[in-house]
Amino acid sequence: MSEGIEPIRLTDEQRLDWLRLIRSQNVGPRTFRALLNHFGGARAALEALPSLARRGGGTAPLICPREQAEREIEACGKFGVALVALGEAHYPRRLQMIDDAPPLITIRGNAAVLVMAPVAIVGSRNASAAGVKITERLTRGLCELGFATVSGLARGIDAAAHRASIATGTIAVLAGGQDRVYPPEHAGLLDEILGTGLALTEMPLGWEPRARDFPRRNRLISGLSLGVLIVEAAKRSGSLITARLALEQGREVFAVPGSPLDPRAEGTNSLIKQGATPVTEADDIASVLRPIIGADLQAPEDDADETEKSSAEPAPDERACVIALLSPASVSIDDLIRLSGTSPRIVRMVLLELEIAGRIERHGGGLVSLI
Repeated sequence: MSEGIEPIRLTDEQRLDWLRLIRSQNVGPRTFRALLNHFGGARAALEALPSLARRGGGTAPLICPREQAEREIEACGKFGVALVALGEAHYPRRLQMIDDAPPLITIRGNAAVLVMAPVAIVGSRNASAAGVKITERLTRGLCELGFATVSGLARGIDAAAHRASIATGTIAVLAGGQDRVYPPEHAGLLDEILGTGLALTEMPLGWEPRARDFPRRNRLISGLSLGVLIVEAAKRSGSLITARLALEQGREVFAVPGSPLDPRAEGTNSLIKQGATPVTEADDIASVLRPIIGADLQAPEDDADETEKSSAEPAPDERACVIALLSPASVSIDDLIRLSGTSPRIVRMVLLELEIAGRIERHGGGLVSLI
């Protein structure tokens, strides 16, 4: 938490309601936050979901049953997993600052690593011997300077970073549930990590990671960190997605330069051309991050209009005006407010209705588009 801001503590009933809401159909992290801001609590939001979907032109969404949420919470307890809510003491302080921070995460292992300054290290799964060697050297250097590492438990560079920082503390961000380690052969590595470090995911127990879950996981890797180091990355790779997400989140981006003859260095060399900090030793990273460490992190303030706890429906002409401005091309919410001539509260309520109805998609930077 930021200095001067007391962490929250959900009651058992509130945690159950939060879990039901985020596990309900068409409710993602941004929608969850908008619903809580508008209705004042998860229970009221759950009760409002059917009417929101009807007003948005859709059928009632599937709402997570209470019994299902209770079973998930019970399973977490048996598996030794803590279910932590956004704003609670063990929720990573930098992660909660991103605009699509997961409302609930599960953590397992040594939570003390969360107080360390984190640096993400990612790169090619098909890593070269030189890539692994420089990853190990840079990771050990960062550990000696007091940093923790964050990575995705993948083959290649990720695994090398985790292994080189097990003694001091590393965070493995999973694309699936805590009991669905990917790749499976890294289950033993994760067990080693948990002694001094942590496993973290937003997915429920039993969730098998799919291709679309890895970019979602990548936003958590960058969101947890002060900066992201890319060691090897081909022209099109998941590591470059992590770098892009880091820039969107206001994180520092570092890259290890490589041979122009190696396709695995094409992405990292391109990042350096675009302004990423070139890295050959740990001090290159530390010198950039030292001024940031300890900086007072201010939680993003909710718009006054968003925090109104009004359940008033938009008038039909207001709703029609906002919908007419939408298309498959992304548009900013600020532009919708300006062009519709209606209040921010009305525009945000129409978007909630459409999203619960499954008719729009939210993107980073406050953009929305019709599905």
